[in-house]
Amino acid sequence: MNPLLDFSGLPRFADFRPDHVTPAVNELLAVNRALVERLAADAREPDWEGFVQPLEDANERLYRAWGQVSHMNAVMNSPALREAYNGNLPRISQYGTELSQHEGLFRKYKALRASAAFAALGAPRQRIVDNRLRDFRLGGAELPEERKQRFKAVSERLAELSSRFSDNVLDATNAWAHMVTDGAEVAGIPADTLDAAREAARTDGREGWKFTLHMPSYLPVMQYAEHRPLRETLYRAYVTRASEFGDPKLDNTAVIAEILALRRELATLLGFESYAHVSLEPKMARSPAQVAEFLRDLAARARPHALRDLEDLRAFARDRLGLAQLESWDIPYASERLRQARYAFSEQEVKQYFPEDRVVQGMFQLVESLYGLRIEADTAPLWHPDVRFFRIADAKGRLVGQFYLDLYARPSKRGGAWMDDAMARRRVASGIQTPVAYLNCNFSPPVGGRPALFTHEEVITLFHEFGHGLHHLLTRAEDLAVSGINGVEWDAVELPSQFMENFCWEWAVLANMTRHVDSGEPLPRPLFDKMIAAKNFQSGLQMLRQVEFALFDMLLHDNRGEPAESTVLDVLGRVRQEVAVVVPPQWNRFPHSFSHIFAGGYAAGYYSYKWAEVLSADAYALFEENGVLDATTGERFWREVLAVGGSRPALESFKAFRGREPSIDALLRHNGMVAA
Repeated sequence: MNPLLDFSGLPRFADFRPDHVTPAVNELLAVNRALVERLAADAREPDWEGFVQPLEDANERLYRAWGQVSHMNAVMNSPALREAYNGNLPRISQYGTELSQHEGLFRKYKALRASAAFAALGAPRQRIVDNRLRDFRLGGAELPEERKQRFKAVSERLAELSSRFSDNVLDATNAWAHMVTDGAEVAGIPADTLDAAREAARTDGREGWKFTLHMPSYLPVMQYAEHRPLRETLYRAYVTRASEFGDPKLDNTAVIAEILALRRELATLLGFESYAHVSLEPKMARSPAQVAEFLRDLAARARPHALRDLEDLRAFARDRLGLAQLESWDIPYASERLRQARYAFSEQEVKQYFPEDRVVQGMFQLVESLYGLRIEADTAPLWHPDVRFFRIADAKGRLVGQFYLDLYARPSKRGGAWMDDAMARRRVASGIQTPVAYLNCNFSPPVGGRPALFTHEEVITLFHEFGHGLHHLLTRAEDLAVSGINGVEWDAVELPSQFMENFCWEWAVLANMTRHVDSGEPLPRPLFDKMIAAKNFQSGLQMLRQVEFALFDMLLHDNRGEPAESTVLDVLGRVRQEVAVVVPPQWNRFPHSFSHIFAGGYAAGYYSYKWAEVLSADAYALFEENGVLDATTGERFWREVLAVGGSRPALESFKAFRGREPSIDALLRHNGMVAA
């Protein structure tokens, strides 16, 4: 049996082959299209059980199967799988567009909304119907036929281009490597990074050290390498990935231009002023102007701190490191040296206290104590030997959810860290289908018989993704479209993830999740105190950097009044002139690998990180008031935020938890921009 067509339990990754993809897609699309036509032609008045539920069930099977294909394409990329994925992606996109434009389905949903049956539905199902009607309008259901066909073609082409953008970034990252044979050139680089680089060189049958653009290799070089030309070499390669400075076949310049042109056309077809307006329709923020005002306000608050950060760094680089001109490839190195000088510790020193097993177990213990849960190892078919699988049970031993943990970087895996859903919680005929999540990171694997060691920043990343996972896994919603992260406004979806990051700065948490890799001793309190003192080191620069990315994204997609000849780099240049204090070289091609907005779901939505950080910091402030490990507050956060998923507006969920509207004060305090 084709494993993609087996919905009896967990995905059968051990049996999966690329040649399963097309037959499964063929069968599922045929079944779904036949069902859609039957439902649309049914003369009976639509209700939930006879109309909505069968459609939800059919689409759940299709997207659960396609989700496995997308997941494998992201974590075990191969030529055969990429061909199968890219060959079927337009067909999946076409089906989605067909649904969103189907006049018969649209009429049925409108009839349900106007019927007495709607009033009898609970609030979550009413919200689903309203969301569906909104999505029909955004999907072009109200367009005349010729414009529908163009909308469909644009949507399919955008899906293809997003996939190509992602492939180009992955291929450009994998294609580049730099060999070093002179020991003097690797001075300062941590031993574990050098061990991994030496092992990579041996794998290629060479002596010396092989450095790549994958983050576990790239970042330590940028932070610690004393040899300035080595830093410049890696920096230049990293920031020009997938651009005109490399392989022409992997250049994303034309891909970006076409994506933006098609997004503008899509907005025009729908009657919106810009693509930014389309993107904001299902979000909390009401207009591009509101988002820009929010970002510019943050920039104004952060700018004095950023200028002070930069002046301190330049003075230190000049006086202590002999760098008269601080270049972009010097900033991570000089920053790490300044941090060590100012706070008398290094990230590398801290890293020795965060072996993987202790970090993961400590994170689980935190969640168990906050929510009264139990997390244990479980078994399931896996896609790689490094992957592990866990189950979450409640106090009575009942299964709540399960998740895969795939922590290490490898060439077949796209960069970054992310959570995705394998199965969502919902009520089915046999009872409750429990949710299953994928949690993916790109950390350095174990080297030389030692466990994998995480920097504190990587610990924060792990907590962030687990926060997304808990949002998906701890939902109590029973309808697919509002279960977990489904139906949650995109600019609120980062609330649970950023909320979890705060615990990485609590002694009561870190004391139980550290162990020196050699001595076995826990993190010393004096070292923790230094970490706290350094917590807001360069927070002004960091905030301005995020504001720069977010404002660039918003202005790029809110292109009203933009000169016709403007390029992406023109927009980025103007944004940097307005908000940045650090301006990279002209040849920097950051947009060419900005996958969040060109290959992910963050187009005209990157501001969501800062928008949701206001919510998450303010939510965490209640834990600070009541005790950061207070189980009563934890239960309330679960009940009012995590459990409800998208079944009500995110602002209502926040207010139900916090008892008031959100305030920016906690965010500014956490970033050291107001007095504690």
